[in-house]
Amino acid sequence: MANKYVDLNTVKFFMNNVQELESILSKHRFADHNLESVDMFIDSVKQFADRELFPYFKEMDENPAHYKDGKIHVHQQVGKMMKEGGEMGLIAAPFDYEDGGLQLPLLVHTAANYILDAANNHLPGYSGLTTGAAELIIEFASKELKEKYTPKMLTGEWGGTMCLTEPQAGSSLSDIVTKATPCNDGHYKISGQKIFISGGDHQYAENIVHLLLARIEGAPAGTKGISLFVVPKMRLDENGNLEANDVTTVADFEKMGQKGYCTTHLGFGDEDNCHGFLVGEENKGLHYMFLMMNGARIAVGRAASAIASGAYYASLEYANERPQGRKLSSDGKKDLKEKQNLIIEHPDVRRMLMLQKAMVEGSMNLIFKASKYFDLQHNSLDEEEKHKYHILLEMIIPVVKTYPSEAGIYSINNGLQVLGGYGFCSDFILQQYYRDIRICPIYEGTTGIQSQDLLGRKMMLNNGEGAKLLMEEIKKTIDEASQDNDLKEWAASLDKKLEETQKILFHLIPFASKGDYEKFLADASVFMEFFSLVLIGWSWLEIGVESKHALITGDKSFDTSFFESKMDALEYFYAYELPKTTGLAEIMLHPSSVTIKADKKIIG
Repeated sequence: MANKYVDLNTVKFFMNNVQELESILSKHRFADHNLESVDMFIDSVKQFADRELFPYFKEMDENPAHYKDGKIHVHQQVGKMMKEGGEMGLIAAPFDYEDGGLQLPLLVHTAANYILDAANNHLPGYSGLTTGAAELIIEFASKELKEKYTPKMLTGEWGGTMCLTEPQAGSSLSDIVTKATPCNDGHYKISGQKIFISGGDHQYAENIVHLLLARIEGAPAGTKGISLFVVPKMRLDENGNLEANDVTTVADFEKMGQKGYCTTHLGFGDEDNCHGFLVGEENKGLHYMFLMMNGARIAVGRAASAIASGAYYASLEYANERPQGRKLSSDGKKDLKEKQNLIIEHPDVRRMLMLQKAMVEGSMNLIFKASKYFDLQHNSLDEEEKHKYHILLEMIIPVVKTYPSEAGIYSINNGLQVLGGYGFCSDFILQQYYRDIRICPIYEGTTGIQSQDLLGRKMMLNNGEGAKLLMEEIKKTIDEASQDNDLKEWAASLDKKLEETQKILFHLIPFASKGDYEKFLADASVFMEFFSLVLIGWSWLEIGVESKHALITGDKSFDTSFFESKMDALEYFYAYELPKTTGLAEIMLHPSSVTIKADKKIIG
């Protein structure tokens, strides 16, 4: 195991300086917090992660969650995560005081969970899903349901889940068949199956509160007829005591990665005695659930970037310790009498390490930006400002979820290459990071779904309002960077990529106008890759502006080498990664329709 999994200084620099945390803390809701108190909170999270998460990362992979005697058995650190995490406020942090929360900005909560994810990505999902489930109840459910179920969720005594997927209904939620039958006393009888339910059952939670999508008898077909229910594993009787609620754990899915994070198959109402309690109004379940999706997608992108962070530091440590080969002399030969060089001295190894750093930190900053937009949207008093940040968040969310997931795999793959043969061995941790991250392009809407959302919905949002607004924000950074001699080259380069983006959209949108949506969206995933590089380029230019400012002003918050390393990573991204957009643009502008031909012989 490596000794480091995340750089705390980078987390703080991006949160405090680049994303300007102080401007968020100036909002009325966060009046009780300041930079010093947040700093103490983040430090305590890092200490907790060092003590209770990181040392058990490999052990949890080797001792996976498993199904036995009708129950899911998980590693003892799940209990630590829920109990001590609950006591620290890691579950309750974003909620209002009156609901038992700490009223911390999402930006701070995201930074804290980034550290946890990097330390041991098998554990934060248990607390994170509990936060998400509690959020739905607090936001949309009755006062009675809120008072009954959320207090113990926020302390970590009870867990929470989201139950969407069914055997016949994955991404196609319109095909949900789980049934809800109204009863005279106000509850509904629930009957059905849910699969791939993360954190769905374990021995360290006294109760699990499931937020479940189901269809009330007689409801409209498709997504318009889906309702949301609180369905606890153990329901409360009239005296406030827990009693079984006919929720059965059928099995645990055995996965290639994230083995310590249980994924369950649940049965509801096998004995016709499963009570569900309606959240909000009938047939609005998907609407309620989707209002929480931005947070869930930020969380997936955050986890992917954090996993890649752990892999990067493991690769870096190995490269700084492993001697192999010798540098070429001026005549192109090697002097075998010379001592072997550490592999970090070889340019190709340095390239692979720079690639990892650029992807990890570029995506981290974009994830923090999304959290900042969320905070500004929900805490601004000005309606125009609220609308602006809502639109900006909608525009970047697909990339925030997708780029860290896809690029993170590529990043860790390069880390494996740094280790050579040892990277393929189970004794070394890179292979575990590689297995763990692979779920991220699938969680919370696959890459294909996110790509269609980006091109088919977000770029068309309000007749292009979203795209225009986002371009304006990127232009502000370009204009600022253009004033600096060390940054103006990169600013000009990003400006050209914005022009290229417009050219591609002008090429593709007419297909949608003519009703040829298949052609319009055929290369949506290619557009996602293209636009992701543009947004990460923006992210790095933002980091560059702040880093250069620190160097000019003699900022002593961090060492000079810290800021110089950010400038090096920026240069790497613009020299090696951003140019890839040219080839992607060529693909999208080509008239080929090979992927949408229906003739099976073409493939088979």
